[in-house]
Amino acid sequence: MTSTQQSSTASAPALDVLRYSAFTADPAGGNPAGVALDAEDLDDAQMLAIAARVGYSETAFVTASDPVARRYRLRYFSPRAEVVFCGHATIATAVALASRTGTGELLFDTPAGEIRVGTTADGDGPVRATLTSVPAHSRPAEDTEVEPVLRALRWSRDDLDADLPPHVAFGGNEHLVLAVAGRARLAALDYDFDALHEIMRRHGWTTVHLVHRAAPDRLDFHARDPFPVGGVVEDPATGAAAAAFGGYLRTLGLVTEPLRIHIRQGEDMGRPSDLFVDLHPDDARIRVTGQAVPLPDPGK
Repeated sequence: MTSTQQSSTASAPALDVLRYSAFTADPAGGNPAGVALDAEDLDDAQMLAIAARVGYSETAFVTASDPVARRYRLRYFSPRAEVVFCGHATIATAVALASRTGTGELLFDTPAGEIRVGTTADGDGPVRATLTSVPAHSRPAEDTEVEPVLRALRWSRDDLDADLPPHVAFGGNEHLVLAVAGRARLAALDYDFDALHEIMRRHGWTTVHLVHRAAPDRLDFHARDPFPVGGVVEDPATGAAAAAFGGYLRTLGLVTEPLRIHIRQGEDMGRPSDLFVDLHPDDARIRVTGQAVPLPDPGK
């Protein structure tokens, strides 16, 4: 986690928190996020307490707004700490705002930088949102970074895809990218939560982005994202990691023309999600598209 861990012992004030599942059109799929559209008066401890009460991997808080300019300031909290950037909560917030004020372009000021989000809808269908990341990049991971993670995952070097080397990728925050050669190995993920938490905390990684290339002749992937530093075993959809992964593919030289890749995430944990990532060889900013649908408040 790239932000300071904070205590969640403060009481959570009464606040209307919307609930959305992002990167899906089915409430049974996707990654749930909390969205607090009226959080101007909350302090850090209160936002953390609300995120802990909601219990999702992240809750987004709109802490300043200019509806005329369609510009908003966003902060993100997991149940354990503030997060610099969260893709699925950004998508959820954009859909919530579009449902309130109409579709179009939104501008979010986040701790990671300025994020533009376009929203559209076809008739009465779910709103689609496309976020444009900050410039994404990646670097080869050191052996001293990879080997402890492999032990925590209970994997070996032989499990990895030699054509997609381990990297530390950035798209607003950092993620270790590991590509696995076999789909079955990815499906059978069973890792040491405490060990991976400590490794990720030490390096400041938000998730470990585990991917399997669906076929050697196309750039479509299955993904899983352990998120122990957020107090969550696994994310069903991780837009920030998808943006970082786009930077990874560009760094490897696999993006020679404008293209869209598909990431299928959450399938192995029963919450299938679809993330569409648009890449351009001349633009380091990555565009991540998904839908979001409202969820009922379990407390009502």
